[in-house]
Amino acid sequence: MNPTDTPVTTPRPRLLPWLLRLHRPGLAVWAALVAVLTLTLLAMWGPLGDAAADGWRQYRACVGDGPCGYDQDAIIRYRDVYTYTTFAVIGLPFLVAAWAGAALVGREMESGTAHLAWTTGLSPTRWLAAKLAAPAALVAVGTGLLVLLHHLAWSANRNRIDTSKSWHDSPTLHANGPTTVALALAGLAAGALAGLLWRRTLPALVAGLGFTVVLRVAADLAMPHLWPTVTRVTGLDTGYVMEGVEVDSGLVTAHGAHIADPGCGPTFVEGCAEMYAKLDATGFYREYHPESHYWPLQLTTTALLLAVAAGLTVTAFALLRRSTATTRTPSPTPTPDPAPTREEAAV
Repeated sequence: MNPTDTPVTTPRPRLLPWLLRLHRPGLAVWAALVAVLTLTLLAMWGPLGDAAADGWRQYRACVGDGPCGYDQDAIIRYRDVYTYTTFAVIGLPFLVAAWAGAALVGREMESGTAHLAWTTGLSPTRWLAAKLAAPAALVAVGTGLLVLLHHLAWSANRNRIDTSKSWHDSPTLHANGPTTVALALAGLAAGALAGLLWRRTLPALVAGLGFTVVLRVAADLAMPHLWPTVTRVTGLDTGYVMEGVEVDSGLVTAHGAHIADPGCGPTFVEGCAEMYAKLDATGFYREYHPESHYWPLQLTTTALLLAVAAGLTVTAFALLRRSTATTRTPSPTPTPDPAPTREEAAV
């Protein structure tokens, strides 16, 4: 090699333009989805909610048995739009997980695009960091905006529309708070890890989506136990007071013990008073979370989901580092020239 020759180096790809060009379809779909849901939630907060509230005001003003005119279509329209929009918002984490497993990582591992990027001077660790950083920011901003607008629309109409969902209704509870944002980030990390594990598009999609579903169910089960409950005792002739997120319920005995409820009902039901007398029961108890526990429940569950997302991300980087380290071939060591023979030395 001529010492004056300069070595030819392959330029490193510019990360942001490369990512935008590579995932342009997914970015377009995400932007369109966020835009449509934003406009829908603004309509619920404004004209749709106002029309439904007027319809309920007309309905409550009806008296007597005569014909009553009220805007039933506005009431039904708001109810349907609220239901569909709420499920769309809480469904975003599963969409993110499926996309991350299939398109973000799984397809690139299967097609060899990831290995091609690594040969252009982009290390595997930097490749994965770039893969996760930009989508994580877009997912956090998009879901955060939609959750905020959903909470504002629900809060503006909860006392005006008779069919408004309660704060502890499960879809409303998650669509109104940061647990959906945290679950979306966990879904992104789960999809990326699934793509690195299976290295194929369809299995990574199914695995990332399935793990996010399991995580959502686990979060729902854990949420009521992440904050101390409030216990309320009512008389045997009253029954339970159904409000808030229930954790446990049953009968209270004369000695203060909590026992299982046989399910008979209040004492005015035939035979129930005699049954409770045999059990030495004096009332019903119910352990639950009132509305004042809304933010403690939201924040503790969000922290738990973010911890899981961080654990999945660390696991993905460790897996990538280990898998790429085993595939690297060590650089060949130079072989020394053989010693000259006697004949070659004599010459």
